[in-house]
Amino acid sequence: MTNTSGDAYPLADTMTTTVAAHDGATVLTVAGEVDLATAPALENAIDAILSGKPAALIIDLTAVSFLASAGMATLVAAHQRAGATTAIAVVAEGPATSRQLKMTSLDQVFALHSTLEDALAALRQR
Repeated sequence: MTNTSGDAYPLADTMTTTVAAHDGATVLTVAGEVDLATAPALENAIDAILSGKPAALIIDLTAVSFLASAGMATLVAAHQRAGATTAIAVVAEGPATSRQLKMTSLDQVFALHSTLEDALAALRQR
């Protein structure tokens, strides 16, 4: 069975990622749903960025409508892979993202900011 974008019931959830440079940091903007089906694509996007050893990576989840445990595990794994080479910050605001990150104490694992501007300002102060 093949699936086309015109199907009424797509086989995979939709998630998009875009990468941009801001003030010396690499910003990965994620939109849509991050769950078991889409987490591998997020992991691949993060790995591609980390392979370039940027000084800082900001993962912006502002446009994420659903963050499942698979997505949170991907963020933790990214933090571990970055090690001391790359500072990682996460932008999340609202019940779909920041609430889960705080409830699971992941806001203690990596820097959590409510806006991209806050994350950039914090990185500049490092």
